[in-house]
Amino acid sequence: MAGVRLDVTVADITTLDVDAIVNAANTSLLGGGGVDGAIHRGAGPGLLEECRTLGGCKTGEAKITGGYDLPARYVIHTVGPVWQGGDEGEPALLASCYRESLTLARAHDVTTIAFPAISTGRFGFPPDRAAAIAVDTVRAATDDNPGSLGTVTFCCFDDRAAEFHRAALRCEGAGA
Repeated sequence: MAGVRLDVTVADITTLDVDAIVNAANTSLLGGGGVDGAIHRGAGPGLLEECRTLGGCKTGEAKITGGYDLPARYVIHTVGPVWQGGDEGEPALLASCYRESLTLARAHDVTTIAFPAISTGRFGFPPDRAAAIAVDTVRAATDDNPGSLGTVTFCCFDDRAAEFHRAALRCEGAGA
């Protein structure tokens, strides 16, 4: 069986026709700025209603909801770490976001999933380090257990973030 395909694109994650998109959420799961706000706006009020029933989410963990008005069937919400210099467990927490999201994806027979650059906006994680952790973690998690996954897309907001992800894809062992 062929391995999971890893892609990089520059796009609005809310427009992607994939089984699941990942939301870089805050701990309340009730919406916010950036990717989180865009996903909540795109999904419509049903997403907020469902998120209210989940009791929030801890940093490094993930929860799944329906996609509502989005093209994606599911939204996987994960809470990335706020960058505090790198010595407060941020790399491990970021890696956990990707692993936990992929675990939920496999449990729901997701074949295509798109990740934003988790924690690199308002949470301040250096985008080059975050990209390396994202790629290495996804590679390791899908090599060990691809499940139903066929394609993982790193959906970047701009060309700079995309280039960090492409560079990480060209390197082995570049992350955490």
